Amino acid sequence: MKKLSCLLLMITWYLGSYAAVPKRIITLSAALSETTDALGLGKNIVAVDVTTSYPVFLTKLPKVSNNRSVSAEALIAFAPDLVLAPDGSVSKEIQYQLKSAGIRFVSIKQEYSVNGALKFIRQVAEALQLAPKGELLAQQTELKIKQALAGIKSGSKPAKVLFIYARGTGVMMVAGKKSSLDAVISLSGGKNAIHEFEDFKPYTTEALVKANPDVILMFDFGLTSLGGVNGILKMPGVAQTSAGKNKRIVQMDPALLTNFSVRLDQAITALNGKLMEL
Repeated sequence: MKKLSCLLLMITWYLGSYAAVPKRIITLSAALSETTDALGLGKNIVAVDVTTSYPVFLTKLPKVSNNRSVSAEALIAFAPDLVLAPDGSVSKEIQYQLKSAGIRFVSIKQEYSVNGALKFIRQVAEALQLAPKGELLAQQTELKIKQALAGIKSGSKPAKVLFIYARGTGVMMVAGKKSSLDAVISLSGGKNAIHEFEDFKPYTTEALVKANPDVILMFDFGLTSLGGVNGILKMPGVAQTSAGKNKRIVQMDPALLTNFSVRLDQAITALNGKLMEL
């Protein structure tokens, strides 16, 4: 009788856990979208934010954000049972509206480090009611990251890398300490050329010349918005830097470079390769 009770309890727990897996998910960042898909629930995502670009099939889904801002109405319209969002990206008011509509909301803070990437995977898995699968994915990701770090190539000294975020000449920022770009540059064997401030600040010619980077790193869409490599080389101050003199301009996919989740190993290997080939 006792064994039967235990068996019934296990079956109830299993069925309850299975039922708890969300069937309609909205993800509000590229990393959340990729991680959800890597955990096997990409098919359950019904809408994404504007930053999601990988896997490709997710780019065909409806976008619920406009310049990264969202409304409760836009989210509720898709009748999700779970909304996953980066910490601080959705207002308390919208969170309350979602809760009132019976929609579960989970925000996850991303930490830009190897341990932070593994923690992120586990937290997403917990939100999806897939903790055991998340643990396995985290372990697999950790192994791949260790292999990527072991394969890092280096020169006589780390290249000084300046990351410039651009959407045309009107919107340009540079990445400082404690940013995702600062972290991935360091992991990839480079050195952030900016160390006077944290996060992002507006780009200035003076800051560029003072930093004197060996390499200028940009997102692919940012480089295109400025007219490609030739456009960058014509910008004020660039010709005075080592990067400008040697035409060392690197472009990368933003979703890969700032992932800090299941593809962190690929980002490290790709960026290191680009730094070494110049």
